[in-house]
Amino acid sequence: MVAEIHPWAVSVQDAFRIQKELTRKLVLEDDSGDPEFVAGVDVAFDRKRDLLYAAVVVLDAETMELVERVSAAQQPVFPYVPGLLTFREGPVVLQAYEQLNHTPDLVMFDGQGIAHPRGLGLAAHIGVLLDKPSIGCAKSRLVGEFKEPKQKRGAMRTLSLHKKKVGVVLRTKDNTKPLFVSPGHRISVETAAQRVLEAAQGYRLPEPTRLAHTEAARAKFEG
Repeated sequence: MVAEIHPWAVSVQDAFRIQKELTRKLVLEDDSGDPEFVAGVDVAFDRKRDLLYAAVVVLDAETMELVERVSAAQQPVFPYVPGLLTFREGPVVLQAYEQLNHTPDLVMFDGQGIAHPRGLGLAAHIGVLLDKPSIGCAKSRLVGEFKEPKQKRGAMRTLSLHKKKVGVVLRTKDNTKPLFVSPGHRISVETAAQRVLEAAQGYRLPEPTRLAHTEAARAKFEG
């Protein structure tokens, strides 16, 4: 299911080089129709046991009903380095993803897309490796400048980095902190925002990443 792969246990300099190579493969335009299945991805870390727990859930894109959930656990092969989080979390995410029986048409990540210092956050990086439309849906800003959106659901503002639009700051629920949405791969900024808003069913987080967060926490607790 993975289109291509690269080593994960590499030096920091090699990680930067790999990121640079992968950014050349990014597609930031819509190249598919409405998804049938949408997946959510989240990762939890158990410091005591030095274990990462990845959860992938698959939902019916129209009803947002849960179709499938899987999880995986493994020790990290890369240290915690800001901006290189995928080298730490990527292997366990792919391990979980490869267990799926349903192939998602779109993948939402609790993390960044191209709103990243080198334009390749978790959603963009794994999106390229899977060659899947992907969206970064983060709870906090990593990079970029923005103005606060209005307090009503659906309000959004542009997230800019070096005067380039890299995402939106989106209010998914009235009077609640916004989300930082950026495209990962094979999707535009505008469609990424639309998909996240449609998937937000009364909570701040869209259902795919909300349920993935719950599943990752469960896997960590039971692990």
